[in-house]
Amino acid sequence: MAGIKFVPEGRASVYSFVLGLGAVCIPLLSAAGSDIAWVQTLLPGIRTKIAITVYVASVNGLLLVLYKGPVYQVAVRACFLGFAFGCGLLVSFSKTSWGPFGWYMCSLSFFHYSEYLVTAIINPRSLSLDSFLLNHSLEYKVAAVSSWVEFTVEKLLFPELKPLAWLSALGLLMVLIGECLRKSAMLTAGSNFNHIVQNEKAQSHVLVTAGVYSWFRHPSYVGWFYWSIGTQVLLCNPLCVLGYALASWRFFRERIEEEEITLIHFFGEDYLEYKSKVPTGLPFITGIKMEP
Repeated sequence: MAGIKFVPEGRASVYSFVLGLGAVCIPLLSAAGSDIAWVQTLLPGIRTKIAITVYVASVNGLLLVLYKGPVYQVAVRACFLGFAFGCGLLVSFSKTSWGPFGWYMCSLSFFHYSEYLVTAIINPRSLSLDSFLLNHSLEYKVAAVSSWVEFTVEKLLFPELKPLAWLSALGLLMVLIGECLRKSAMLTAGSNFNHIVQNEKAQSHVLVTAGVYSWFRHPSYVGWFYWSIGTQVLLCNPLCVLGYALASWRFFRERIEEEEITLIHFFGEDYLEYKSKVPTGLPFITGIKMEP
């Protein structure tokens, strides 16, 4: 990515994410003198919780001093996501049955932060607070809360459903592959990538067919599709696995049809030829149908 200027908002997000992640060091240091079973003492300690609270408050005060206005809004979101990622790591390596939820926290927080960071690198002109995708939609928020509720209720009422290590490992693998595919698509598309479907063609807008785009016409959607389902396989949430699969499939079917109308308008026969050779990558989704 040589030659791309890393905008101040991007740098602020990196520093803030690392500061938020730094909260992990507190329980590690507090347990430094204990035995190998230190993970058992990480979460319950009152002093540790107080120290983390003081640390988070201090970091927020530091961010207020360092950044103003919109940049502070970026920083505080990145810091929160870094803190959530760190908490997820602690839960993941703790000797409790909540381990899969910790990996889920890591997956969710990293997904949202990396969406902003990669956008800051490849297309800073489109960068905004919405690039975190934290306010994606009401449906997205309902889906997230539903997964938390299902995991908690099933863990309490049907604990035998949750310690399926092999299933959680499969879900984590789906998450990693989906995340890598989506970010590869964003990096390959570069400034052509935008979280919002564009209605007007910019001068720099070109048809991208190389890299992961030679495998799938919509690799970023393919990555997100399997990432979202993978989070629920990771949590061993049978209801949300089905719900996420159906909701994501419907969303991406409509999004792809909408986007391909625009792409045909932008690139004409070039896109039609590309469309005829490369699949969407999503099951039973062929894209916009052209009348003969």
